[in-house]
Amino acid sequence: MVSSEECMKMESTYGAHNYHPIPVVISRAEGLYVWDPEGKRYMDMLSCYSALNQGHRNPKIIKAAIDQMEKLTLTSRAFYNDQLGPFLKKITEISDMEMALPMNTGAEAVETGIKLARRWAYRKKGVPADKAEIIVCEDNFHGRTTTIAGFSSDPDTYDDFGPFTPGFKAVPYGDAEALEAAITPNTAAFIVEPIQGEAGVVVPPAGYLKEVREICTRHNVLMIADEIQTGLCRTGKMFCFQHDDIKPDVVFLAKALGGGIMPISVVLSSKEIMSVFTPGSHGSTFGGNPLACAVAMASLDVLIDEKLDVRAQEMGGYFMQELENLNSPLIKLVRGKGLLIAIELTPEAGPARKYTEGLMKNGLLAKETHSTIIRFAPSLLITKEQVDDAIVIIKGVFV
Repeated sequence: MVSSEECMKMESTYGAHNYHPIPVVISRAEGLYVWDPEGKRYMDMLSCYSALNQGHRNPKIIKAAIDQMEKLTLTSRAFYNDQLGPFLKKITEISDMEMALPMNTGAEAVETGIKLARRWAYRKKGVPADKAEIIVCEDNFHGRTTTIAGFSSDPDTYDDFGPFTPGFKAVPYGDAEALEAAITPNTAAFIVEPIQGEAGVVVPPAGYLKEVREICTRHNVLMIADEIQTGLCRTGKMFCFQHDDIKPDVVFLAKALGGGIMPISVVLSSKEIMSVFTPGSHGSTFGGNPLACAVAMASLDVLIDEKLDVRAQEMGGYFMQELENLNSPLIKLVRGKGLLIAIELTPEAGPARKYTEGLMKNGLLAKETHSTIIRFAPSLLITKEQVDDAIVIIKGVFV
C-alpha cells in the first residue's frame, strides 16, 4: 500500500501545481463515503463539484458500464453505434428539447454552444460576418479553455493567458436591466448559470430567469442555460431553470450525466437552431461514444427512478435549516437551492481554508471557494441521518 503521505508527495513532485487540494488521499469510495489508504472514512460533501449526484460507484451505473465494456467502447462518429441514438432520444425527451449534440466535458459543451450561437447569428439572424457578440455574467464560471478564460472576471482564471478571443461582454449577474442595456443588433446569445456555483452558490433574485427569457425573446437573442453544475436534480428539479417555469433556447449538461464514471456532455437545443451544424463543421473522436452513452442512460435512470429531484429538495431544505440553526458567529449566511448549498463566513472568521481542513480532520470533505465561502453538495441519495451526522461535524468546527 502506498501511504497518503507518499501519494501527496509524488503528486507534488511530478505534477503541475495547478490545484491546491485538501490534504486527503482518496483510495476507495461508495455512496456518500470515501476512505483514505489508511482506512479512515470521510463524508464526501463535494461530490466532485456535482458530478456524483448519484453517489460514488452507484451499482446500477457500474453495472451498465461493465455490461457495455464487455461489448463495445468506442467507434468514433465515422460510424453509427447502437447506444448513441437511444441516449439522444432519452435526453431530448427528458429535457423537452428536440436535438442534442454530445461531447465529453463541460468546457467542450460550452465551446460547442459558442460556435452554435455564432453560426446561428450569421446564418439565421443575419448578423454581419465576424461581428457576433455573446453576453456573459460577471463572476461566471464556464470552464478553463482559452476562449472561456477570456470572458472570466476571475484573475486566477485569465491572468497571463491572453490574447483572448473577442466578441464577449459581461454584465452583473442577476441584473436583467443591465442585460437588456447591453444587447445590440449583433448580440447572438446570453450565457447564464441559473445559480452561480464557483462564485459561491450565488442565487439570483426571484424572477430573474423569467425576465431574462422575456428579454432574449424580445430581442431575438438565444438564451443559453449552463446547467453543468445545477442540472440533473441537484437543485430540487431536473433542471434548475424549471424553478422559474421557463425554457431556454440552448442548455449545457455534463458532470452528473456521466454518473461519476465517464465524462460526457451535451448541448441541447431545437432543430431550427441546431441545423446550422453540418457534417464536418464540428465534432469529437470520443463524443457520443457507446460506453459514455450507456453510462449516461443509466445515470438518468437513477435520477428518475430514485426521484432524486424530490430528495434533493427535501434533504436540501432540511440541511440548510440545520445549518442556519447553528447560529455560529463565524457564519454570515447560508444560501442555496436543493442540495447545492454554501455558507459564507464573516470577515472575523478568517480564511475558509482552515475550516475545510478542520472539517477534513473530523471526517467531512468540503471545499472552499473565493476564500470566504464553503460549499456543500453531497450525493442526492443522502439520508436525514447522514445530514444529522454531517451537522454534528460542522457544529464541532464552527460552534
